[in-house]
Amino acid sequence: MTSPADPTYITAVLALYLDLPDTPLQPSAQDHWLARRLQEKAVPLPLVESALLLASLRRLVRAAGAPPLPPIRSLAYFQPVIAELQHQPPPEHYLDYLRAKLWKALSPPPAAVQKYTFSDDR
Repeated sequence: MTSPADPTYITAVLALYLDLPDTPLQPSAQDHWLARRLQEKAVPLPLVESALLLASLRRLVRAAGAPPLPPIRSLAYFQPVIAELQHQPPPEHYLDYLRAKLWKALSPPPAAVQKYTFSDDR
């Protein structure tokens, strides 16, 4: 665990947050404060990352006709999912699964390929 004076944990949480889709370009003072609180509460960084990815996936993988959601304005948006995963910790390789799932959700669909059949016997 990192010491309270060590900014590594806070920097990591904020970097994970800002790398997600629909999040701000810069963290707010409230985001810094919340990252410090997570560190003080000794919330494991992999659990925080899992919560951020899970919440982002829940936003991205929605019904096709659902109205668009507004951008995420604060790290506080993820607090309920962090609490959810603290209450019921994810399986061992869940973080790897979430990373792959988010990458797939953010990847553009493959271009439609149109096949032509040319034949002299037609």
